Amino acid sequence: MTSQPASEISIVVPVYNEQEVLPDFHQRLSVVLNTLSFASEIIYVNDGSQDDTLAIIESLYRDDHRVAVVDLSRNFGKEIALTAGLHKARGDAVVVIDADLQDPPELIPELINEWHNGYDVVYAKRSRREGESFIKKATAHGFYRIMQRMGHVKLPEDTGDFRLLSRRAVDALNTLTEHHRFMKGLFTWIGYKQKAVLYERDPRQAGQTKWNYWRLWNFAIEGITSFTIAPLKFASYSGLIVALGALSYGIYFLVRTLLYGNPVPGYPSLIVIILFLGGVQLMFIGILGEYIGRIFTETKRRPLYFLNQYLPPRAESDEE
Repeated sequence: MTSQPASEISIVVPVYNEQEVLPDFHQRLSVVLNTLSFASEIIYVNDGSQDDTLAIIESLYRDDHRVAVVDLSRNFGKEIALTAGLHKARGDAVVVIDADLQDPPELIPELINEWHNGYDVVYAKRSRREGESFIKKATAHGFYRIMQRMGHVKLPEDTGDFRLLSRRAVDALNTLTEHHRFMKGLFTWIGYKQKAVLYERDPRQAGQTKWNYWRLWNFAIEGITSFTIAPLKFASYSGLIVALGALSYGIYFLVRTLLYGNPVPGYPSLIVIILFLGGVQLMFIGILGEYIGRIFTETKRRPLYFLNQYLPPRAESDEE
């Protein structure tokens, strides 16, 4: 057994423009936390919201002594906002959950029970995804399977950020300083004893998703380039195959010319070959550029984020 019953549970909630759903989310989360027999804190990380999200969080902070406010100086993205919340979490175990209520807070006690059984990472695995289009489900299905085959880290299928982390798992994550952070991969990369808990994912209760297909595409590239160099190997092997093919084609024409003479070459086939090889080269240069760009960003060694303000949880006696 690696864990003991908690003296405190931290709930990390990254939020960006979630004014429509935050009050309902906090109400449901509070009901769950009130059933627990130990202390808890709720860390709302405002990732540069442009609506009234921050004002709502500050109102929750005044009304609930368990609430902490981490207000970032601008929008840094969900992965960085999640990282900022983990840096501030003080609990013996930390639960990461989104505020859109697609992931039910009512599952938290089950995550805690599995942690008490000795698991350092207990992740919620989706058995059903309501409210999502067929295209999004299909592309998500394909992405997780690609990561399973390509990556050195076996990313759990159909799993998001919703999970519980033990204190030592959080401490391990907090030692990682990379800027291009694919948290789903990092949760798995740290190792330790992990277990899945199945649940049915609900539709978003209110507001709009921040993940359009373009952002999801870039997110997928981030995940692939963060945990595997398979695209670079693919480029190398493809280049070798194309070169061997070109050599074989050249030998074929040499033999044909010696045996049958030199007919007038076909202009369309020449253009097609040139355009094909040019497209392949540009694609592989783009793959190489993705990795070089990440090296460029990492070598700057900039801080991951800046805080506009941090309001820690208050003592229960200070609650108004």
